[in-house]
Amino acid sequence: MSRRLPPLNALRAFEAAARHLSFKKAAEELHVTPAAVSQQVKALEDYYGVQLFRRLTRALRLTDAGQAALPALKDGFDKLGEAAGVLDNFTQSGVLTVSVPPSFGAKWLVPRLDRFSAAHPDYELRIDATDTLVDFGAGGVDVGLRYGRGAYEGLRVERLMSEVAFPVCCPTLADGDPPLRRPEDLTHHTLLHVQWKMEGESAPNWRMWLRAAGVEGVDPERGPRFSVENLALQAAIEGQGVALVSSALVAGDLKAGRLVRPFAPATTEATAFSYYLVYPPASEGNPKVKAFRQWIKDEVAAADAPQ
Repeated sequence: MSRRLPPLNALRAFEAAARHLSFKKAAEELHVTPAAVSQQVKALEDYYGVQLFRRLTRALRLTDAGQAALPALKDGFDKLGEAAGVLDNFTQSGVLTVSVPPSFGAKWLVPRLDRFSAAHPDYELRIDATDTLVDFGAGGVDVGLRYGRGAYEGLRVERLMSEVAFPVCCPTLADGDPPLRRPEDLTHHTLLHVQWKMEGESAPNWRMWLRAAGVEGVDPERGPRFSVENLALQAAIEGQGVALVSSALVAGDLKAGRLVRPFAPATTEATAFSYYLVYPPASEGNPKVKAFRQWIKDEVAAADAPQ
């Protein structure tokens, strides 16, 4: 059914004048003259046959009709502004901004980015490394990668990979004196901790892992703490202790021999956490987002494929 709408300029003039209760201030906002605002408002009143303002000598006051119409009109223009922002994202230059947790960005994403650039040379990447949940409406971010339970209200959420956590250490520590052969041997070694901040959720920690492995007699709280997982991994590489890490972040270090898994996979704890791709519903058709979405899903599939 077609909508009976007055001219948009008349609605804009009324909404601005009603917010400011001033034709002069509305005119400054709309970059027109006060007389033009007054004429547009008069045209709107004539269109509906109802008075919207009481014009006093030195002031404007809304009538009941004006007060009733203003909230919906204000909301409507706010929505139009959001829609214009979405269209701006589609038409602006090929800059693609990706929000990513620092450790996942350093250990998993960055080593693969040359393949994205080769496949999509028209897009210029911007990587925003942060554990903070980004405001897509105000932050200029196109797409995000997040580690957690997947509860991201108002966003499209796609799980990229489930996660497991296991201990790692440098080879000399595993074979040292005393060696690391069984989880119970951790009582003789320093535990390296990551102080998780993401979403306020409790991510995998030593207390969880030791309980799952059935280990008693090891204090799960002792040892230094790091604000990001990447620092704990570097401390493990330097032989400073044993780190409990998510598997996606450590594959390169294991392959290069900088780190080893001292215990059999049977003691690995599967977690309730995963890595997710998130973006606003309005960006689902954005070519940049579609390209990154398909690329990262292909990368995850390739990483999971048997070698």
